[in-house]
Amino acid sequence: MTVDGGAVVPFGDRLAAAMDVHGPVCVGIDPHPGLLESWGLSDDAAGLRAFALRVVEALGGRVAALKPQSAFFERHGSAGVAALEEVLAAARDAGTLTVLDVKRGDIGSTMAGYAEAYLRDGGPLAADAVTLSPYLGFGSLRPALDLARRTGRGVFVLALTSNPEGAGVQHARTPAGSVAGEMVDGARTENAVAPGERLGSVGLVVGATVGSAVADLGLDLASVRGPLLAPGVGAQGAGAAELAEVFGPARHQVLASTSRGVLGAGPDGLVDALARAVDQAREALGR
Repeated sequence: MTVDGGAVVPFGDRLAAAMDVHGPVCVGIDPHPGLLESWGLSDDAAGLRAFALRVVEALGGRVAALKPQSAFFERHGSAGVAALEEVLAAARDAGTLTVLDVKRGDIGSTMAGYAEAYLRDGGPLAADAVTLSPYLGFGSLRPALDLARRTGRGVFVLALTSNPEGAGVQHARTPAGSVAGEMVDGARTENAVAPGERLGSVGLVVGATVGSAVADLGLDLASVRGPLLAPGVGAQGAGAAELAEVFGPARHQVLASTSRGVLGAGPDGLVDALARAVDQAREALGR
């Protein structure tokens, strides 16, 4: 893991520095069958590997982070997981942060196993950060939170997602306010215990298309002091107005996630598509 004078540099500070250099853009590596076909690649482990490594080659060193979606690799079995290991290593060699989108969540030794898989130093599937599902309770994430802190890695905890089904759980009222509010409170507490100089390393996933949900639920995202991974910018419709409504004073913490808007350009247009995506994200974020 990256060190500075022998000390581990927290993920939040490394991400803030990357956002300064490359803009607040994270590109998802989502090799679903339709995208592989549009690139002229086979829907198998070989096509998957070619696609993903080409993305890293084109975008490594040009964006704040890359976000491989683990499910699309796992669907091809052990060969797909081996390709994911290669992708993570290639991004590391390119000096680009990775957010592995695994959305894991469990209890006890099982959660500890997931943490070891993705957050331990030297692990073949180790990423700079992972997404986590907290709906067995925020406290169930403790093994991952603790290991990430020790190794200088980060986590993004699902808080408010844009899928229609999410509101039934995330907006539900609790004695503390709402389920989503408990996730915000948990992230805020974690970052207060181990603050980075600029950003904490416990972030949240908040969809850029959730409308007035943050205000309706009374959530204070700025107080979390962690990064906010925001799917939905660009091709999914969110722009400056939507970001202002959703994030308000927390917009400077937003890491905008885009996939289709870049990868849909195909293997010959990635760099140009990336430049457009970065410009659009900067404009949307008011930078």
